[in-house]
Amino acid sequence: MTLADRTLKTVACPNCGKLVPWVPESTWRPFCSERCRLIDLGEWFDEGHRIPESTEDGYTPPTPKDDNRSY
Repeated sequence: MTLADRTLKTVACPNCGKLVPWVPESTWRPFCSERCRLIDLGEWFDEGHRIPESTEDGYTPPTPKDDNRSY
């Protein structure tokens, strides 16, 4: 079965929006290229992307300002 024979599911590249076929041959999926993958990784390293903290249980972790430990 070739790539053309399959019913292709596509996803948008998270970085540039280009459509990427969701198949094993798409090496960088969900990204369209290594370049887009590395740009996204750099955003995570620079803290441009973050996973929000959940405070549903009422717990808020202390901030360095609230930390009264002395070293």
